[in-house]
Amino acid sequence: MRGLIMILLMLESAGLYGALGEYSHGSLLEPVMLQFEHHPWNGLRFWDLIQPGFMFIAGTALALSLHKQRQNGVSWGDSFKKALKRSGWLFFWGVLDYAVRGEHLSFELWDVLTQLSFTLLVAFLLYDLRAGYQLGVSLALLLLTELLYRYVQVPGFDQPFTDQHNFGNYIDLLLMNKINGGGWVAINCLSTAAHTIWGMMAGKLLLGNKPAVVKIRTLLVTGLICLLTGYGMDAAGLTPIIKKIATSSFVLASGGWVLLLLAFLYWWIDVLGHKNDIRFVTIVGMNSIFIYLFFEIVGSRWFNGYISVIAGNLLGIIHAPDVLTKVITALCIFSLEWGMCYFLYQKKIFFRL
Repeated sequence: MRGLIMILLMLESAGLYGALGEYSHGSLLEPVMLQFEHHPWNGLRFWDLIQPGFMFIAGTALALSLHKQRQNGVSWGDSFKKALKRSGWLFFWGVLDYAVRGEHLSFELWDVLTQLSFTLLVAFLLYDLRAGYQLGVSLALLLLTELLYRYVQVPGFDQPFTDQHNFGNYIDLLLMNKINGGGWVAINCLSTAAHTIWGMMAGKLLLGNKPAVVKIRTLLVTGLICLLTGYGMDAAGLTPIIKKIATSSFVLASGGWVLLLLAFLYWWIDVLGHKNDIRFVTIVGMNSIFIYLFFEIVGSRWFNGYISVIAGNLLGIIHAPDVLTKVITALCIFSLEWGMCYFLYQKKIFFRL
């Protein structure tokens, strides 16, 4: 699941969706390609599920890691030190990802790694509690977000679900002295911590001794409840589904889809035994942090442009159409990045935080 998410992100970073989006204008493909763009505000598209899935599966991986540490006799204190170190590195790399803006340095907290540094630490602190307490904390975080947005009245930022005028924008002013023009807010880490907590709970469920059918049913039923609740809140006009400020309805609806995906993958891979069919994605998933930082920092600032020049000039020899050139270039960039992950996989080099 982590590898699948990273491959989708690699293709986006390489420019494939943008190229296909240009080609699809006015065609039957256009509604499909719109699903690979974030919804501008109130609504939910496929691409809005990538970050929830990333943060959810990080929680699942945390559960697997802590389970192994317990089996190896690692004390809670040592595990806590590792968790703090991991969170510190995630925060550092998240800030570094946004640190360069043109010729200037910038301090921004909107990267997924920065938010994950907080949500993973929360999930770690809840790991040893009963499932009921874990669920209660996740719902309390959603309620806290609702209360902050609705009832903290700051002049100019007292419109809970209006872009540029909500509580999240106000907090960004306090933390960074700036507001994101696209509507993203750093305080999303509060509500999206629920995704990481739910991922951790799902990991503990999969590690348990219950029959596979019970595990799948639990994931499916929980996912459907989240979907109905999230979409219901939006349809009733109670809380709109807005990814950019991670409203509670968005967290519930997106969390529901992610739970259904995990149920399907667990059934198809672990129950039906298709483990040998997923090597293409697991090679990437084994080095997810490396490849994410590569295409976010190196790719966007140098690598993509370098490959684009080479591919563009070679394809220009045969007078390839512009759209075809962009698609082939994107696939070349993706192939080279996947090849790097394959090389590391073959050499058994795995970058971890």
